[in-house]
Amino acid sequence: MTTFRALRLALLLPLALGVGALQAATLNLRILETSDLHMHLLAYDYYQDKPTDEYGLARTATLIKAARAEVANSLLFDNGDLLQGSPLGDFVARVKPLQPGQRHPAYKVLNALGVDAGNIGNHEFNYGLPFLRQAIAGANFPYVSANVTVDDGDGNPANDKPAFTPYVLLERTFTDTAGQAHRLKIGVIGFVPPQILLWDRTHLQGRLTAQDILASARRYVPEMRARGADLVVAIPHSGFERGETPAFAENSVARIAEVPGVDAILFGHLHGEFPSRFFADHARVDLDKGTINGVPAVMPGRWGDHLGVIDLVLDNTGGRWRVADSRAALRPIRDRATRRPLVDADPQVAQLVAEEHAGTVAHMRSAVARSSTPIQSYFAQVADDPSVQLVSQAQLAYTRRALQGTAFEGLPLLSAAAPFKTGGRQGWSHYTDIPAGALALRNVADLYIYPNTLKAVRLSGAQVREWLEMAAGQFQRIDPAGPPQQELVNTAFPSYNFDTLDGVQYAIDVTQPARYDRAGKLVAPGARRIVDLRHQGKPIDDAASFIVATNNYRASGGGNFPGLDGSNIVVDAPDENREALVQYLLATREVDPSADANWRILPVPGVQLRFTSGAGGIAHLARHPNIALVRDNGDGSALYELRP
Repeated sequence: MTTFRALRLALLLPLALGVGALQAATLNLRILETSDLHMHLLAYDYYQDKPTDEYGLARTATLIKAARAEVANSLLFDNGDLLQGSPLGDFVARVKPLQPGQRHPAYKVLNALGVDAGNIGNHEFNYGLPFLRQAIAGANFPYVSANVTVDDGDGNPANDKPAFTPYVLLERTFTDTAGQAHRLKIGVIGFVPPQILLWDRTHLQGRLTAQDILASARRYVPEMRARGADLVVAIPHSGFERGETPAFAENSVARIAEVPGVDAILFGHLHGEFPSRFFADHARVDLDKGTINGVPAVMPGRWGDHLGVIDLVLDNTGGRWRVADSRAALRPIRDRATRRPLVDADPQVAQLVAEEHAGTVAHMRSAVARSSTPIQSYFAQVADDPSVQLVSQAQLAYTRRALQGTAFEGLPLLSAAAPFKTGGRQGWSHYTDIPAGALALRNVADLYIYPNTLKAVRLSGAQVREWLEMAAGQFQRIDPAGPPQQELVNTAFPSYNFDTLDGVQYAIDVTQPARYDRAGKLVAPGARRIVDLRHQGKPIDDAASFIVATNNYRASGGGNFPGLDGSNIVVDAPDENREALVQYLLATREVDPSADANWRILPVPGVQLRFTSGAGGIAHLARHPNIALVRDNGDGSALYELRP
């Protein structure tokens, strides 16, 4: 019997192997990603009140349809930061809020495009949890977020339950290269920066907790595989940075690429582009194939200016589907060299959101005041600037009223504001540039683009100094004995973290190293970039108390500024900073924006301090005698020099 069974197995084994070989298949799958759309559904600039060819999902939609038509199998995902970021987003959240059962315009478009799943970005929380849940209820596709949990109040985040679905297993039928159909389970998992608890503390405190992105990936990816996922697509609303990634890091893509079982990564958050030359020096990156640690990955810029495309070759030779080959790439809507559009807008998008768009345009055209001079932000990173100071003045007026009759009324009042529109990765037209004349609501939104709420904090003079030291990290260290021309601005430093403080006077010594790194860590204890810091003409008293008007992001710890963690808020206003600006303009009616030069960058003898900004600034040089044009770069940018 034993001999007979052995002979039978010997005869059947080649047959079995032959059948297996016949069943082996190769399957091509295209994965498409949009991310950081920020409610730029149309190719329309609400601040300039005119169409644009630089961004807009309407143009990306054309790319999506073309990319799908090229292949037999495809999936489309959105990686969040969808609901906030343009006046259209504010209109449906605040001006004419969604009614029960009404579908958010973003989902009118994404549903029509056939999105397969979506991830929740950090800006989704800006309007509060009720609005977020009401909005995403209109999506005809599932949402995932693996590291956001419900605060159960027991003080132990480890046992908190998921606030959203951590992951989904999408069952899809795909066609292999031989024309045969296969049913696959595609696992999709999403993540968001844990810093949402700081950035939207007002909305989330006591409601949600957030877990570490990497820990959540390590927990759920094996579970997805155990439940039969043939492929795992990670969608982190998180960036990819060099160096170590600590626990609860904001940007964790490098670590996700090390998690076994992850087959593709669709990331975002930083508004950057991957693959691109910017990441050439990152470890374990293959730009030709578009991989991080061997995992295909893509990040499609912002506002729909690119479509992310990952092409996978799958085979099941070993009895299970695996990625045999891959390539990731970006498809732009515009040629940056020629500054010409590469695709037309899909007319379906405009049809779907026509009512909301018309309402937004009409609202943004409402006049609130008049300005005697132009207001622009081309030089706000290197000199005291009217566009920033106007915001500070509005914050001061609002906070002064809020403090009346309180124990803090007699304390010195300062105001912190930063330039938000400073070109760079957002494009060389991304600046405030308001002509003299009528100021409409669209101009207010141009000056303050975020839906932050106004807060005020109580700080010591010493803490005020450290606040400014952190902000001064925007500048490169200038070597007095170095080259005769040196770059002044550190372009990796977000301009929204370059706070300037009105109510004090100071200078910045850029020959000193930055005292803090971007994480708020003290890295140069002996360095002092902030010099001659004065209040009312006298050296600031480190022990004195000050009230500083700011926004909820900064007051709650956003940007990792020392001394700011939400514990010293004394004015917790329900109104947005933009509303404070509107109130100020309505009360003033006629404004003459000007900077009072309360801060300046000290010259460095023998060194020309240079910086790049939009070429639109050339028209405003007559009002800035301390700034000179070096050259127009011909791509929408220009090189300037700061003069003593």
